[in-house]
Amino acid sequence: MGGNQTSVTEFLLMGFLLSPRMRILLFGVFSLLFTFTLLGNGIILGLISLDSRLQTPMYFFLSHLATVDIAYACNTVPQMLVNLLRPAQPITFVGCMTQTFLFLIFAATECLLLVVMSYDRYVAICLPLRYSTIMTWRVCLTLAVTSWTVGVLPALVHMVLLLRLPFCGPQKVNHFFCELLAVLKLACADTHLNEVVIVAGVVLMMVGPLFPIAFSYGHILHAILKIQSGEGRWKAFSTCSSHLCVVGLFYGTAIILYVGPQHGDSQEQNNYLLLFHSLFNPMLNPLIYSLRNRDVNAALRRRLKGETFMRASLIKKN
Repeated sequence: MGGNQTSVTEFLLMGFLLSPRMRILLFGVFSLLFTFTLLGNGIILGLISLDSRLQTPMYFFLSHLATVDIAYACNTVPQMLVNLLRPAQPITFVGCMTQTFLFLIFAATECLLLVVMSYDRYVAICLPLRYSTIMTWRVCLTLAVTSWTVGVLPALVHMVLLLRLPFCGPQKVNHFFCELLAVLKLACADTHLNEVVIVAGVVLMMVGPLFPIAFSYGHILHAILKIQSGEGRWKAFSTCSSHLCVVGLFYGTAIILYVGPQHGDSQEQNNYLLLFHSLFNPMLNPLIYSLRNRDVNAALRRRLKGETFMRASLIKKN
């Protein structure tokens, strides 16, 4: 991208059209939600790393999902909080492109991790006797590395195609962060190729993974219905229901945003949907897994009891 083609050195993130009082209120609310996101996913990561009973393939993949959720939120929310206090806050061209690139990586990686997690549940419930031989640590590591690596590839393609375009103005990004479609609208050149690649990417990375997930859970549901014990049926269902809730939240908002019909007056609605996708989903994921998962709850109680015991011992010594 030549310097004589690009005269724009920074962009203005317009965010949401709100009154000053509403901006301050939302700054407080979103700051609290952002803190809960970091705290919730941090607790999940801490429990999995410290509790040996959670060091299984299922929680290994959950730790990667928590890492993606933390990175996802950190990539977009801090800039949005700054914009709430200082509207139309400029962001450098490099910073904007970096934000777009990272968002694409984390979104694609989460898509693939959800597929991997559904496969793990499929093997655990449908092939329980072969689970330990199929889901070895080598296989788990390979699946995790593949998810991250493949997640980077479509982001690289989008960025190469985006950076070839000249940006001559205007500088106003009609979003609270540098979302790909919002930035693409500012290019002063033909963007038809970019749009075709975006549609192909959506089909490949969002619609495509739904088929293996549906295949896995179709077989899982069939296997659960065949379980004679009510307790065993409930345990299998509760293990998978958390993952299904996360899949529904992630793919539901993503498909509405990128696959559903687009209207000229829907940009503001899309901004709010993507806010939910970027802020609320990462916050809700650890709540879903902790509230509906006995193992995580038990690990948390063990850690809290251990901390209480250590404090009581120190008090007695003093």
